[in-house]
Amino acid sequence: MTDKNTLTIPWQRPDRWSVGALMISALVIMPIAAVFFLALTPSVNIWPQLISTTLPRYLTNSAVLVLGVGALAGSVGTGAAWLVTMYRFPGAKWLQWALLLPLAIPAYVGAYALVDFLEYAGPVQTWARRVFGWSSARDYWFPEIRSRGAAIFVLGSALYPYVYLMVRTALREQSAGAFEVARALGAGPIRRFTGVGLPLVRPAIAASIAIVMMETVSDFGAVSYFAVQTLTTGIFSTWLDGGSAGGAAQIASLILIVVFALVVLERASRRHLRFAQAPRQPRPYTAVRLRGWPGWTAAMLCFLPFAMGFLLPGGVIVVHGARNIDGFWDPALIQAFRNTLVTCGAAALLTLIGALFLTYAVRMAGSGLSALLLPLTTVGYAAPGAVLGVGILLPLAALDHTLADGIEFISGTDPGLLLTGSSFALIYAYSVRFFAIAQGATDGGLGRISPSLSMAARSLGQSASGTLRRVTLPIMRASIGSALLLVFVDCVKELPATLLLRPFNFNTLSTRTYEKASLEQIGNAAPAAILVILVSLMAVILLARANRDPDGLRGMHERRKPAAVPR
Repeated sequence: MTDKNTLTIPWQRPDRWSVGALMISALVIMPIAAVFFLALTPSVNIWPQLISTTLPRYLTNSAVLVLGVGALAGSVGTGAAWLVTMYRFPGAKWLQWALLLPLAIPAYVGAYALVDFLEYAGPVQTWARRVFGWSSARDYWFPEIRSRGAAIFVLGSALYPYVYLMVRTALREQSAGAFEVARALGAGPIRRFTGVGLPLVRPAIAASIAIVMMETVSDFGAVSYFAVQTLTTGIFSTWLDGGSAGGAAQIASLILIVVFALVVLERASRRHLRFAQAPRQPRPYTAVRLRGWPGWTAAMLCFLPFAMGFLLPGGVIVVHGARNIDGFWDPALIQAFRNTLVTCGAAALLTLIGALFLTYAVRMAGSGLSALLLPLTTVGYAAPGAVLGVGILLPLAALDHTLADGIEFISGTDPGLLLTGSSFALIYAYSVRFFAIAQGATDGGLGRISPSLSMAARSLGQSASGTLRRVTLPIMRASIGSALLLVFVDCVKELPATLLLRPFNFNTLSTRTYEKASLEQIGNAAPAAILVILVSLMAVILLARANRDPDGLRGMHERRKPAAVPR
């Protein structure tokens, strides 16, 4: 008998879109949760040993790198953006695009090139000994190349375009009125920069420097080549050399805490700031033409970051590649190229499908658990590849052994390691790492589609999947193509996760470059590095094209900004 005053809520079976969205969210969040679980439940607690031995050195080096690279990239990127936006000088038109090109040079490739260029047997010191008659290194002083300072220089040269890109866009969106008033009141160029320009673009500076700092924390190839022991290199040494998976998970959890702290600091720096745009389209600022030595000085200041971040490393690698033309036909390189295409292509496609399914399901539901989990799926982009390697490989290896034992028990044959013994774990890591890029692109593409189109399709009898297939996808083809390319390029450049999760005797372009360069075989590493650079150039060209469209560029910035990480 049922009480009449009792409110009965009918149970509604969840639809396939909600179930699929929850499963995708769980798969993306699972590696991050696994890192913290493994760190809290290690088989052997090595925290006391880490604290008394290597952890202080890891923390000190990581802190110095983060602050140094952030300061270098922030000052260079902001200064270059101010000059090319507010002034016209010789070469300004092509420099505004050339300043983006260092994004095509992975930091570890820049590290190999700098060491090869400046080391004792390199062209600089060889030329100096020949000119001044020095016979050995005892006759002169030269700065240490494999050092923390060199790592800051290389990482800053490779990452400053993040700051340049976002600050330049923010400056272009400002109205000319504030700058013209300051100029009429007698403010000089420096005063207009410090008193007007910097406060207006402070949010863009803070967000872009936070990205640079997170990329610095996650770097492995450059810092390991410069022999700088950081938290990321500590994961490799603790796990692979020390044999402590629990210790690696504990260091990985510490890295995640550092990354989240950077996000919180970036948000806190903007918490009390209020910025608003005029209701009408702002009148653009008319750039001031610089003539004579001021113009050439501005041109040189903008040319130097481009030269150090692109021309120098790219030129060194191209010279070595030209000396080793036969290396491009090396069967091992061809196989690495095929592996790269297959794994990165599969990861990009699966990531895009998952992101599209999730964002479309959330937009249909409007609210619910999947909508709450959506921001959490972007955490993977903030997590370094080495951290994801720990969070994926250890749980997946346990599942793999259980699965193999079950199949052997049923069939009597040992199938081997199906998950960790193949490229499955690598593709999974790529998908988690760069899910935020695909999600940002698909969410931005869906947001530009009028809801009335979908409602019209549904009123004509189309199902949700039919509406997606016949209406939504054809409209957002450009966003889908951009996301697919960006995810693919980032997968090609990813090094730490690939080193940890690749199957035995399995190389990609990034790992082949790293292996050859770590053996001081820069000539053999050059062909693979050149292919990585060429692939990366595709993404830079896409960014340059989007830079002509403020709306398109704003969407790409939203994919790169760490603001999507939950508060």
